[in-house]
Amino acid sequence: MTLSSRDIEKILKAHGFVLSRQKGSHQQFIGIIYGKKRRVTVIANQKSFAPGTLKSMIRQSGLSEEEFLSKK
Repeated sequence: MTLSSRDIEKILKAHGFVLSRQKGSHQQFIGIIYGKKRRVTVIANQKSFAPGTLKSMIRQSGLSEEEFLSKK
């Protein structure tokens, strides 16, 4: 599975995350998932992410892989 940074941004926004800050190419999205504040860091302008990096972003979001990818 390959997702670009735009795909990740769309998925996060669909789950209620908002862009809180950006420094260089790193964007931080903040959202509240299951009553807990979550922060996800995404590298902008990436065409694809390594599987470990993608899993890390999913873990940071507090969503299961199925929930995360359901908004794709």
